[in-house]
Amino acid sequence: MTELVPYDDRDGQIWVDGSLIPWREAKLHVLSHALHYASCVFEGERVYSGKIYKLNEHSARLCESAAELGFEIPYTIKDINAATKAVVSAENIDDGYVRPIAWRGSEQMGVSAQETQIHLAIAAWSWPAYFGESARQNGIKLETSRWRRPDPKTAPVKAKAAGLYMICTLSKHEAEAKGCHDALMLDWRGQVAEATGANIFIVQEGVIHTPTPDCFLDGITRRTVMGLARNRGYEVVERVIYPDDLKMSEEVFLTGTAAEVTPVGQIDDMIFKVGPITRQLIEDYDDEVRKK
Repeated sequence: MTELVPYDDRDGQIWVDGSLIPWREAKLHVLSHALHYASCVFEGERVYSGKIYKLNEHSARLCESAAELGFEIPYTIKDINAATKAVVSAENIDDGYVRPIAWRGSEQMGVSAQETQIHLAIAAWSWPAYFGESARQNGIKLETSRWRRPDPKTAPVKAKAAGLYMICTLSKHEAEAKGCHDALMLDWRGQVAEATGANIFIVQEGVIHTPTPDCFLDGITRRTVMGLARNRGYEVVERVIYPDDLKMSEEVFLTGTAAEVTPVGQIDDMIFKVGPITRQLIEDYDDEVRKK
């Protein structure tokens, strides 16, 4: 088994509040508001051949997520883009992952947070395929989670906010304990929503279907793959999808910055093939992110 290297004990540099600092010095106080009340937003970005894919869209969404949580990041999108490129260059990342994160600091403790300082940090590291290369050939296994995506009236579901991922961690841990790779999450109505960190698509009679993103992120990769599919002439339908709809599907796949395009081979007791549409979109997405 490969020995894990803790993320707080690595060589390199991380951009924090305006400058690059040594990796091990990128710390926050235990009484930071974000740690206690999840007043924190983040992004996940991929680096391909040294280039950050759709950087501007990710930086813009980071600022939009912060606004959803009621705070403003003290840097422009242009500033964030420049800082992200500086981190990738400093770390000499060819193929990897970038994690920008913004949070409320330690000036105020309690539910109120008007007096807290807003911090921004950006880290990058080399990172292989999220589910492993074999997943692209054989598909991954999902288990339906007992946790549900919340009603938009109960949480800022359009934000990529740290607190919304608590149930994702719980769901993924329970799935992994049963030999699965990830979990399928329904929403509060019992409709299919997404996986723990990726959007879901199903294929029925040559038509691609995906849930309407009304209580979860309309992913950047999701939109990209929908465009690639339509360019290929496939019909793509956004609609309500119920668990029973999965039984009538020939192919299922996930999309996300980390997951890229990942086929699903099994959900609970349902088996799916890694079919031609999924394979085509894997190829098209690979070409898209690495084009000159």
